[in-house]
Amino acid sequence: MKISKKIGAALSAAALGLTLAACGADETTTGDGGGETASEDKGTITLGFLPAWTDGLSTAYLLENQLTEMGYTVEMETVGEAALLYQAVTSGDVDMYPSAWPEVTHAKYMEEYGDDIEDVGTYYEGAKLTWAVPTYMDDVNSIEDLKGMGDTFNGKIIGIEPSAGLTEASQNSVLPEYELGDEYSLVTSSTTAMLAELKKATGTEEPIVVTLWRPFWANAEFPVKDLEDPKGALGDSEGLHFLGGKTFSEDFPEAAEWIGQLKLDDDQYGSLEDMVVNEYGAGKEAEAVSAWIEANPDVLPELPESKS
Repeated sequence: MKISKKIGAALSAAALGLTLAACGADETTTGDGGGETASEDKGTITLGFLPAWTDGLSTAYLLENQLTEMGYTVEMETVGEAALLYQAVTSGDVDMYPSAWPEVTHAKYMEEYGDDIEDVGTYYEGAKLTWAVPTYMDDVNSIEDLKGMGDTFNGKIIGIEPSAGLTEASQNSVLPEYELGDEYSLVTSSTTAMLAELKKATGTEEPIVVTLWRPFWANAEFPVKDLEDPKGALGDSEGLHFLGGKTFSEDFPEAAEWIGQLKLDDDQYGSLEDMVVNEYGAGKEAEAVSAWIEANPDVLPELPESKS
């Protein structure tokens, strides 16, 4: 693990409260997909993602595998907050954010930075922000049902990172729309901390309300159900996008063409994330992606080297 010099210069951790950790090869290597990497080095592509947001984690390692096969050198940058990741893409310190939510959840970042961002493609349709409770809470099926039950949940909605779009929607839309602000406070820290609280509560069948989203492996891992949102306070469903710097397609034409063709449905995406996060786990993401590709040989677009 190392700190990227260009990131360090552009986005000071002291000024921005950000930890950036870069881990990537300086040379083109053999990819994990089983084939030999193209002999020509086509340049270095830096992928930036929040490791706790496992959609970006999973797709980053999927892209690393395939881009390496094409002949690119791939570097990884782990970023602590979404706003700083958008800054890094627009400044050129990161070439691509591999699983962005620009239509609804991150709309404010696109308003600020969108002129300097290229939308390279949408790989998944139907992503959605949610609030959820355990399935054993039979009397709570809608966000409306939470009113008057503050004591049951100790007055807490367990959230994720303060800068997340889900956090903003929960704080500024859901709580006031459903008049829950007098009974509940939104507890923010990190996705990891939220999942730890969810695991603890469901392990002893205690009441809990958490902020979640789809697609996300935790929906299958834990006994949870989405709460209905009749007021639409969490917003509409949206696509998950590959966002690059303003000249991404110009700088990396073969990569852009391939990335733009990548599409995953619910089952395909779910199996990828589950394999990366749960079956293999931290430190074995590349192995997980290699195994997933082997198990799903017809899902990915054809690599440019293979075309006749």
